[in-house]
Amino acid sequence: MSRKIKLIWDFRGPASAKTAEHHEIHLKEYIIAEKLSPNITGFEILNEMYATAFMVVTDETMIQVRDALKPHRGEVFES
Repeated sequence: MSRKIKLIWDFRGPASAKTAEHHEIHLKEYIIAEKLSPNITGFEILNEMYATAFMVVTDETMIQVRDALKPHRGEVFES
């Protein structure tokens, strides 16, 4: 079983929550267009000035997605 990686985009400022929420829409569109799995995305509002959007990819697709979408960071995904 391959390892899952959570790719994360950070958004800061008063519009961070809306930006992260909107960014998730584009991540979902990318997953559909590229026929990727797993189909796990989301966004988290950490406070009024900081939010993140994320998608989970496998080790095999991580390089392709990283180079195409340029996430700010990544971490091993624990489901």
